[in-house]
Amino acid sequence: MAILTREDAKALLEKVLKYSKADECEVGLNGSESGNIRYARNAVSTAGDISTLGLSVTSYFGKRSGTATINEFDDASLEKVVKRSEELAQLSPENPEYLPLMGPPATPFKESPGFIPATAAMTSDQRADFVGKSLGVTKAAKLEAAGYIENTAGFGSYLNSKGLFGYTKSTDVIFSVTARNAEGTGSGYAARGFNDVRKLDTLSATKIAATKANGSVDARAIEPGKYTVILEPVAGVYMLENMFRFDARSADEGRSFLSKPGGGNRLGEKLMDEKVTIYSDPFNADLPGNTWTRDAQHLEKTNWIEKGVIKNLSYSRFWAQKKGVEPVAGPPNIIMEGGNTSLEEMIRTTERGILVSRLWYIRMVDPQTLLLTGLTRDGTFYIENGQIKFPIKNMRFNESPVIMLNNIEALGKPERSISVESYRSYLVPPMKIRDFTFTSLSDAV
Repeated sequence: MAILTREDAKALLEKVLKYSKADECEVGLNGSESGNIRYARNAVSTAGDISTLGLSVTSYFGKRSGTATINEFDDASLEKVVKRSEELAQLSPENPEYLPLMGPPATPFKESPGFIPATAAMTSDQRADFVGKSLGVTKAAKLEAAGYIENTAGFGSYLNSKGLFGYTKSTDVIFSVTARNAEGTGSGYAARGFNDVRKLDTLSATKIAATKANGSVDARAIEPGKYTVILEPVAGVYMLENMFRFDARSADEGRSFLSKPGGGNRLGEKLMDEKVTIYSDPFNADLPGNTWTRDAQHLEKTNWIEKGVIKNLSYSRFWAQKKGVEPVAGPPNIIMEGGNTSLEEMIRTTERGILVSRLWYIRMVDPQTLLLTGLTRDGTFYIENGQIKFPIKNMRFNESPVIMLNNIEALGKPERSISVESYRSYLVPPMKIRDFTFTSLSDAV
């Protein structure tokens, strides 16, 4: 069984610590159970179930540390992995940034609301039913589909020799589908992710992908340049996730868009439109997250950007000590506040612009300005006088999320969306942005 209860996890961690002869020791135990189906050309290609359970031990002698991992749990193996971590610690150089391990906080960690029994209990028959509904749509539309569905239940636990213990468990289900016509001239995409499988509707998601696929046939080329764009959430989230670290150290050391010219960071400065508020909240019902850290910090709601102003940066214990401030843990999730403008209204109020369904292959050009480059994909449409006129060929863009968030014209209701590369989920709204920079055409569908 890869999902241990809080009690069983703690008992195993306590057993491991008893073997330790180090000055300090910390042990992490993580497990997951998942099932998946992958399909292509309207037929299932692979399916399976995966169960994992792993243990990590880090031993400290002074400022030296060593880590060893194992996935065997008999007594001899547990003793062996602790001894191995101690041997590695003795061979390691001293860490100039070492800080002693933390003991338990004054109040216990709160439990995350991220575990949904219905998701954990998903069966292969349920996954097949979800896929069957998706394939029914694409076959009826005379399209070919490639997609993936996976449900996961997992837990994480931690215990150190100072007595700090943490435990969390969560569930997740993700679904993505690409629909294309037989000629390869039209393509559409949809992705969904939830903690609660009862919110997943593969039928409606695939209908969106199919509509985009049939609607993107006979795409026309238009001149690159600056356009008003409407970014659907699955497009916007992939763009924005490049700015979500909010790390004070990289900012102070001049490696971030949050670096101040001449040194320091831009905490307290207004960098974006006042419509922009970005925060984390592990207790959000639509996007729950972890509630604790190994540094004994409680994770609560934290505003990172408030009405365009940088309100908080994350500080590791070492960097906080160096700068004389309190540590601030990084975000366990990311939520961007939205507005009340529907996607239809954004289109209706656009005189000349582009509807972007999805972005693809985004790469960093300049970390200090957060300049990114990437491509549109799977349904890009030209808007004129408030109406979608025709599909257009994909284009490469060069744009910074920071500049983009200064050019907001309207925001819609936040939706839980999956990044197409990291597969992390975020809550972000559809966005209407002016002066988005497209630099060249791409013939890819």
